[in-house]
Amino acid sequence: MDVAGVSMALSNISTKSAIGTAVLSKAMETNETLGAGMVQMLDSAAMERSVNPNVGANIDMSI
Repeated sequence: MDVAGVSMALSNISTKSAIGTAVLSKAMETNETLGAGMVQMLDSAAMERSVNPNVGANIDMSI
């Protein structure tokens, strides 16, 4: 049994796990930022509807 080899393998697994966790954390942070931007965009659209409630409510058609 190679103790040094096992030690290196465990060290590599630990490093890869830490890197994976850091990447996942960054992805979650990015998604939270994008979600906040979407909420802000929807809020601004709701504000536009409250200021002009009749805009876009009716469609005028002529045949």
